[in-house]
Order: sequence, then structure tokens, then C-alpha cells
Amino acid sequence: MNVKQTLDTKGLSCPMPIVKTKKAMDALASGDILEVLATDKGAVNDLSAWSKSSGHELLDHKEEDGIFKFWIQKGY
Repeated sequence: MNVKQTLDTKGLSCPMPIVKTKKAMDALASGDILEVLATDKGAVNDLSAWSKSSGHELLDHKEEDGIFKFWIQKGY
């Protein structure tokens, strides 16, 4: 996976991971992939729903040692 940018939102609670993800996505080109790191358990549902509603694609997500990792591709 060719990640264009990594966004660290660890330690932030809702809605800040979404706010920061939106801002980062706005700066990327269509098709670019953003990796988001979060510790907020709510981010799993929040980022999935936000990606779908904003026209982006959540490619994958996983949890490693309490850190949630998301890969979101900017919509075209």
C-alpha cells in the first residue's frame, strides 16, 4: 500500500480524530492514501462512517497494541 501521509491522532478523543482526518484529506490529491493512527475506540465506527459519507474509501483497519490503524483512500 502506497501511503502518502500518516496522521497521528493518538490520545485524542471524538471528534478530534475525524476533524484532523478531514483536514488532512482535504490536502491530498484524489487516489492518495492516508494512514490514521488512533487510540480512541470510537474511531473504528466514526472513521468508517465518515469515509463512506464523504466519498472516501476505508481500505483497511486493524488494531495493534491498543493503537488503531486506518488506511483511507481519497475519493475521486
